[in-house]
Amino acid sequence: MAFVVAVAQRKGGAGKSTVAATLATTLAAAGRRVALLDTDPQQSLGRWNTLREGQAKATPLTFESPAGWRIPATLDRLKPSHDLLLLDTPPHADTDSRIAIRAADLVLVPLQPSLADLWALEATLEQARAERRRVMLLLNRASASGKLRDRVVAEIARRELPLLLPALGNRTAFAAAFAEGLGVAEAAPRGAAAAEARALAEAVETLLRQHGMTR
Repeated sequence: MAFVVAVAQRKGGAGKSTVAATLATTLAAAGRRVALLDTDPQQSLGRWNTLREGQAKATPLTFESPAGWRIPATLDRLKPSHDLLLLDTPPHADTDSRIAIRAADLVLVPLQPSLADLWALEATLEQARAERRRVMLLLNRASASGKLRDRVVAEIARRELPLLLPALGNRTAFAAAFAEGLGVAEAAPRGAAAAEARALAEAVETLLRQHGMTR
């Protein structure tokens, strides 16, 4: 049965869609059976997937754009034939976001290393707590070092919030790959951004193994 990850963050601009696409394509390239679901009305991933069609570099994965009551039904249909289901969620606390979080085994919350992103976490964390779902934070668009990053990481630790150790850096390669309908591991597999994507994928693989899912 598939492991379900909802990529969620109340604050817009945190990079949810890019994170979801990066993780989906990297895990698919590593041999996992992946489905990517766009539940965000902005449909950024839907346009990304249109660009993706027919590209030789694009690793096969399942893509759908369910909404409302169709989200649980779509998940139930896809679970038997996939290892991982990734949901990109709306950047506000609407019904579709709650449905996606309720259905998830893990709520992955990307945040930029900024106090504004950190302050905006609480609504997403409250939703996850209400649904009794496991949460992991992910630093996105993060510099390798710096006082602000250190301050945000220290605050996350002070609040005893779970943080995935691999971070995605502030690299143009992520946005460039997304603009081509690809993941960075497909567009530039030897680059530093692809290495970060693979480290993130391996961290998620660890969670899959803890969930009892082997290859």
